[in-house]
Amino acid sequence: MDELDRQIITILEKDGRAANATIARKVGVSEGTVRRRLKRLIGDEIIKVMAFPDPKALGFESEALIGVQVDPDKMDQVATELSNLENTRWVALATGTFDIFAWAILPDAEKLGRFLREKVGVIPGVRRTETFVTLAIRKRDYGLPIA
Repeated sequence: MDELDRQIITILEKDGRAANATIARKVGVSEGTVRRRLKRLIGDEIIKVMAFPDPKALGFESEALIGVQVDPDKMDQVATELSNLENTRWVALATGTFDIFAWAILPDAEKLGRFLREKVGVIPGVRRTETFVTLAIRKRDYGLPIA
């Protein structure tokens, strides 16, 4: 990945619908070059061009980060189970007090409680969870510092 790739990615982070011609003008290359670069970046799974909806705008009032302590021999299985749950947006294995963190979005606090009891808490290998409920979002940015 070179500087041109980084410039293209930066533009797409701000506007995922930017036309190849617009990107080409901004970075000073031909539209064909941008098209080829994008095809390679997407094909090599370096980037994915996606829409990220605002959960609140879609009626999801409850967001939470869930710390999960797991039996050591069940880490991968628990992470897979959490990943397969409809309401989890991302799942990460970690170091520290919690072995796994999951971010979940649900319509309301009652459904979050049921999700924790009926979906997360019953996964074999889960020893303990601690839930950090989001009170307010001050920044929601999915981009990376690639420069």
